[in-house]
Formats: sequence, structure tokens, C-alpha cells
Amino acid sequence: MFSKKKETSQIDAQQREMYEHARRRIVQKKRLFQHFIFFIVGSIFMIVFNLVLGLGKSFVFLGLDWFVIGVLIWSFLFVMHFCNVWLFSKFMGKEWTDRQMERLIAKQKLEIANIQREVDLMHPKEELLKKKNELDSIQIENPNQEL
Repeated sequence: MFSKKKETSQIDAQQREMYEHARRRIVQKKRLFQHFIFFIVGSIFMIVFNLVLGLGKSFVFLGLDWFVIGVLIWSFLFVMHFCNVWLFSKFMGKEWTDRQMERLIAKQKLEIANIQREVDLMHPKEELLKKKNELDSIQIENPNQEL
């Protein structure tokens, strides 16, 4: 009655994994939106610094003002960030990783089975069991003798 017992909900592993995946995706999207806001504000500042304040007006690269080059480079980085969050995570996300892992495990199991088959052909189990039994019987007859 007086005890304040907290109810602990047990989350199974699959639910926990789904929760962690959703949390990571939310963080990715949040960072993308933050990047977009910084991109807009930074681009406006570069334009204002050059056109209004006249900072770096004499610096021209490939016939373009420095702020144009800066905005183009930053926009390229933003597009890469956007693609990473919205496109690449779709076809190279967790499902893709799981499929690749299953494929590699199956390949390794097949290689192990092939190696085991070769070992069985070179050294049949009956012969190995016979040799083991012979060694065991020799050791039982002569326990102090080293093999």
C-alpha cells in the first residue's frame, strides 16, 4: 500500500531493435533539417558579406564570386547529406545489411561443408575411429608409456 513499486515493462529484443532503429532515423532526419537551416542562414550571410558589405569583392575564382563557389560547395555537401539520409538508407539500410550478412554466412557454411567433404574423402571416419581405438587400447595396456 505504501510502497511505490514501479512497473517495469519488459521490451523484447525485436521491439528494442525497432525502437533503436526509429530513434537513429529521427536523429538523422533532425540533423539533416539542422544542416538545411545552417545552409540557408550561412548562404544568406555569405551573400550579405559580399554584396552588401563588400568583403572579398576582389576575390573571383573561375569568373565567379567567392560566395557563389562557397554556396555551390555547401549545396553539394547538403545534397550528399540528403542522399545519405533519404536514399542510401533505403537500399543500403538495415535490411540490406541483414541480407548481405545472411548471404556471407551461407557462403561460409557451404565452404565449410566442402572442406569437411574433402577431409572425409581423404580420411574416412571408420579409419580414424579404428586408429583411435587402437591407440586407446595400447594406452590401456601400457599406461606409463608415452605415445
